[in-house]
Amino acid sequence: MKTTLNSILFALLFVPGFLLAQTTVSGVVTEKSTSLPLPGVNVLIKGTSSGTATDFDGKYQIDVNNGDVIAFSYVGYVTEEITYNGQSTIDVQLVEDAAQLDEVVIIGYGSVKKEDLTGTADLITSDDFNQGPIVSAQQLIQGKVAGVSVTSGSGAPGEGQNIVIRGLGSLSLTSSPLIVIDGIPLNDGGVGGSRNPLNLVNPNDIESMVVLKDASATAIYGSRAANGVIMITTKKGKDREFRFNVTSSFTSHSPTNTVDVMTASEFRELINNTGDAAAINRLGDANTDWQDNIYESATGSDHSISALGSAWGVPMRFSLGYSDHEGILKRDNFKRTTGAVNFTPQFLDEHLKVELNARGAYTENQFANRGAIGSAVGYD
Repeated sequence: MKTTLNSILFALLFVPGFLLAQTTVSGVVTEKSTSLPLPGVNVLIKGTSSGTATDFDGKYQIDVNNGDVIAFSYVGYVTEEITYNGQSTIDVQLVEDAAQLDEVVIIGYGSVKKEDLTGTADLITSDDFNQGPIVSAQQLIQGKVAGVSVTSGSGAPGEGQNIVIRGLGSLSLTSSPLIVIDGIPLNDGGVGGSRNPLNLVNPNDIESMVVLKDASATAIYGSRAANGVIMITTKKGKDREFRFNVTSSFTSHSPTNTVDVMTASEFRELINNTGDAAAINRLGDANTDWQDNIYESATGSDHSISALGSAWGVPMRFSLGYSDHEGILKRDNFKRTTGAVNFTPQFLDEHLKVELNARGAYTENQFANRGAIGSAVGYD
C-alpha cells in the first residue's frame, strides 16, 4: 500500500509540468472571399508579446498553452480570435473590414475614400501602430505594410532605419522613399548632425501614415518619389471641450551576449607555451575585460503631454514631448525635445478651412566610437 501511494505521489509531481507544457499549433490564413493565402498576418497570443507572422504561403506555426486565445490580425481585415483547446491545426479565413473602406486616405493630389482609390496605397492609422517604446516614426509601421521593409541599422538610440518599398530599385543610388509631413517633403539629405530626419517628429503627434507605392499614386512628386512615398499626417485640433493626455514610458536595455575570448591568464599561458622570447617579454600583468568596459546597461524614457480641443470656435492642439535614451555602447546618447501647435479655423460657413502648424524640435546626439567594438575583442 505504501509503495502504491509513493508511486501515485511521484506521478503527480509531473502533472503540473504536463499541464503547462506548450504545444505547437500550425495552420494557414487565407482571405475568405478569394481563398488566397495572406502573407504577413500577425499571429499573437492575446495578452502577451509572444507571436509570429504568416509566411508567403499564409502558413504559420506558434507555441501555445491550453486556453490561450490566438489573435489573427491584418490591416484591412477583421481581427479573428480563436481559443486553443488542443487542436493540432487551426486554419483561419479573414474577412475584409468593410468599415475601413470608408476611411479617407491622404494622397498627393488630395484625399479620397479608400474604396475609390485606384493607386496602390496603404493607410495605417494610430489604432494600427506598433505599441511599446517607440523612438522614431518608422518604428510605428514596422511589419505593418505588405511590401515595405523596415530594418534596423546599428541599434544605437535614435538611429535611422532603412526603409525599402517594393524592393531595391537601384544598386548604387539610395533606396529610401520620399517622406512628406503634413504636405511638406523632407529633404533627402536630412538634417545635419541628426541620426535620422524622422526624429524631428514626436511619434505621439502622428495621426496616420500612408504608404504610396506605384507610379499613379506618386506621380505628383516626380523623380523624388521613384522609391515610393510615405505621407505622415499629424494630429489636429477638434471642435470639442479640451482634453489633456499625458503619457510616460521607461525602458531598459542590456547586452545579452559578447564575443567569447580568452581571459588574460589563458592568453599568457598560450604565449608562454607557443610564443617566442620577444612575445613573452611583451606580456604584461593587466587583466582588463575590454568588452565589459565599453558596454553598459542602458535606460530610456519618453514623456509626452498634449491638449486638444476648441476655444473661441477654433479647434487647436498643443503638445510637448521629451525623450532621453542611452545606448548599450558607452557614450551613446540621444535626447529630443519637441513642441507642436496646430490651429484649424474655418470660415465662410465652413467652406474655407485654414490649417496653421508650428513645429519645433531640439535634438542632442552623442555618437559613440563604433570602432571600439572590434578593438575590445582584439585588444591586447
